[in-house]
Amino acid sequence: MLALEAAQRLEDASPQDVLRWAADTFGDRFVVSSSMGDGVLASLAASVVPGVEVVFLDTGYHFAETLGTRDAVAQVYDVRVRTVLPLLTVAQQDAEHGPELWRRDPDACCAMRKVEPLARALWGYEAYASGIRRDESPTRAGTPVVEWDERRGLVKVNPIVRWSQDDVDAYVARHGVLVNPLVHEGYPSIGCAPCTRRVAPGEDLRAGRWAGSDKTECGLHA
Repeated sequence: MLALEAAQRLEDASPQDVLRWAADTFGDRFVVSSSMGDGVLASLAASVVPGVEVVFLDTGYHFAETLGTRDAVAQVYDVRVRTVLPLLTVAQQDAEHGPELWRRDPDACCAMRKVEPLARALWGYEAYASGIRRDESPTRAGTPVVEWDERRGLVKVNPIVRWSQDDVDAYVARHGVLVNPLVHEGYPSIGCAPCTRRVAPGEDLRAGRWAGSDKTECGLHA
């Protein structure tokens, strides 16, 4: 009920006001998650909740540029970046499940390297923020500003869900926000290196994720 009421009340609110509501409502039981495609969410959160924790899932398959963006965000913004690792290293996963599981069974790979680590990272919290947006893909078009994450038993806050890519670009330009260098090389949505390709002009923003398969989500947001 809390999430539904907040979603209705905050539908037209600014990202800062959404984050302020979350911080006021949940206090230190509120955390931010980031894939480090840019520092937009970290920048917004730092402006409203200085010192807030930002969770980053290090899958072991990230581009070097993504890890560099994580390190830069930790240095530039008033946030505490916490890196969370899967239970198995890539080598251990290869030994137990065979090499290149990401190619043979990407859902299983994502479950072990993203979904389970996030559940562990969020233990003890009551709410978390994500940077997903409605314009990113059809599967995200109906995402509310605030929702109840049934699987994790938490309130999920999506402060920039109403923003378009133009809104993001304008905020980045206005505030000089850090952006993953890969964004400027044709990667508008950045995941694990083996499962991410460049996006051609006119393609969906997430067309480069798991290209050539029916998979569209890693399981974190669906």
